[in-house]
Amino acid sequence: MRLDGFGLFVQDMGRMIRFYRDVLGFEIREDEDTSNVYLVKDGTLFLLYGREDFEKMTHRRYEYLKGLNGHSEIALYVDTFQEVDDQFRRVVELGATPVLEPETEPWGQRTCYIADPEGNLIEIGSFNRPFDR
Repeated sequence: MRLDGFGLFVQDMGRMIRFYRDVLGFEIREDEDTSNVYLVKDGTLFLLYGREDFEKMTHRRYEYLKGLNGHSEIALYVDTFQEVDDQFRRVVELGATPVLEPETEPWGQRTCYIADPEGNLIEIGSFNRPFDR
């Protein structure tokens, strides 16, 4: 098996599409009124699934956290420490919820955390060098 992508189950599809597209720069091709949305960021598939539609498809009910969701994170990388600070300020001004202001960690990474409109955690970090897998 190969990893194909990562998805979130969302309540307000339009709001989440606008956040990931307009604030974080994810590419999207679907309309806001669809139940499953494929977004792409740097070649990685990112999916948004409507909660109600997924429950209908699987014939099950699920529980969803309200507020900040500490079950997972989405990690975004920038090339410099300054970009961590700049991007944090930019996305908060555009509506992201600040969780942790930029700070340099003992292991040498500058990092910060924000949350999307439904409370999912997003890290913006850098080791002060271009991305290298």
